[in-house]
Amino acid sequence: MHTDTDACLRAVRSRDARFDGWFVTGVRSTGIYCRPSCPATPPKARNITFLPTAAAAQSAGFRACKRCRPDASPGSPEWNVRADLVGRAMRLIGDGVVDRDGVTGLAQRLGYSVRQIERAVQAELGAGPLAIARAGRAQSARILIETTTLPLAQVAHASGFGSIRAFNEAVQEVFAMTPSQLRAAKTARGRSGTSPERDPSPWQRLSLRLPFRAPFHPDNVFGHLAATGVPGVEEWRDGRYRRTLDLPGGPGIVELSPTTDHVRADLALTDLSDLTVAVSRCRWLLDLDCDPEAVDAALAEDPHLAPLVRRTPGRRVPRTVDSREMAIRLVLGQQVSTKAARTHAGRLAATFGAHVDDPGGGLTRLFPGPEALLTAGDESFAMPVTRRETIRSLCRVLSQGSLDTSAGADREEARRVLGDVPGIGPWTVESYAMRALGDPDAFPGTDLGVRIAARALGIEDRPRVIESASARWRPWRSYAVQHLWATGDHEANKLPEEDIL
Repeated sequence: MHTDTDACLRAVRSRDARFDGWFVTGVRSTGIYCRPSCPATPPKARNITFLPTAAAAQSAGFRACKRCRPDASPGSPEWNVRADLVGRAMRLIGDGVVDRDGVTGLAQRLGYSVRQIERAVQAELGAGPLAIARAGRAQSARILIETTTLPLAQVAHASGFGSIRAFNEAVQEVFAMTPSQLRAAKTARGRSGTSPERDPSPWQRLSLRLPFRAPFHPDNVFGHLAATGVPGVEEWRDGRYRRTLDLPGGPGIVELSPTTDHVRADLALTDLSDLTVAVSRCRWLLDLDCDPEAVDAALAEDPHLAPLVRRTPGRRVPRTVDSREMAIRLVLGQQVSTKAARTHAGRLAATFGAHVDDPGGGLTRLFPGPEALLTAGDESFAMPVTRRETIRSLCRVLSQGSLDTSAGADREEARRVLGDVPGIGPWTVESYAMRALGDPDAFPGTDLGVRIAARALGIEDRPRVIESASARWRPWRSYAVQHLWATGDHEANKLPEEDIL
């Protein structure tokens, strides 16, 4: 996108928020970089350079605009869609792999050398993996500086910096202010931070805004998460979706609630250094980095889907915060009702999930990992013998690491490995690709809801016919599925009116 100068100039001159996150605008005369929708007077074209990411702008010596806050714009939708090396690398960087394991760890996950990874990312993004991860740390630091009263030394550690000096230099370089000045400026504007609340259990609470590109239709994504929520692990309470999180530094709890221009996230963490990972996983869960206008425009070209898209533009795909959990839950849900699947999963969580002390509601457990379920006796699985054995086979594959469940997984390889598990068929594989791998073109064509909706739209209810009709929806068939599901009256298609506990 950033190489199409004319298109970028049009976006900047019209202050088009749809392009926030696609590129940033570096202004050579001032040394700052902005998002395309910056409300300031557009600079002269001769003073502008367009860059693909905030990290690239920072590496080129630009500092973030204090007015439009480009470092806090929605992420590029490109990285969630692309299945190539750079797309997989960007998803892993967003999930904190470089912060935890360095570029060496990133390269090992992707199966390439460090030099190959650095060259590929640098060539396309104008910044290497370390610079991109550093930009994410700077953003986390700003959130903690402005929304808490934590000592700055703790902020440095929590945001992933190895030293106070590196923290100070990064904040100064990115925001043209020292950490102390950044906090003072926020206090002067009348929005002083609050100290993270502490409970008898070591929770530290933070509230922040998760931006998205409009339009955003929250009903199906929040409705689906609430309707399928595992008791003790997830709940809908007081108009908010709540769930436990299994994070690198310990358990966490998140509350997510949609508003007109952002999703409010209230986090309770045991380790503040998990902030970046928690935010990344919440954005992934709600598909917040989607480009809804591109999706809707493509789907609306099909006469079957056009009326559905016009009725509710901006549908997102409900995903997951844990791919291993999703794989297990999909097998639990094979050929049973939503209620039955919730009941099975809730029983397993209550018995084998690690305990969590929820200070604000009814959450009690983390979802159990495959290692724990491998110890479960037959009496723990109230289901047919064949499905019980499928779950055990899947848990062995997951515990051995044969199925890559990381954010940077190769989608086709993951499909192959999952499909080789006895008892797992196309519906489970495609549902996993859609909800765990984030494949925008996954299509569980044998799904009963899809078949019913297709029939209602005048598409013959035969697998080959439905598959053929779906070719017109590529590469956005995962989103077409959301519109098809919404033609029914299932509770997953609407926001709950009452608490689901």
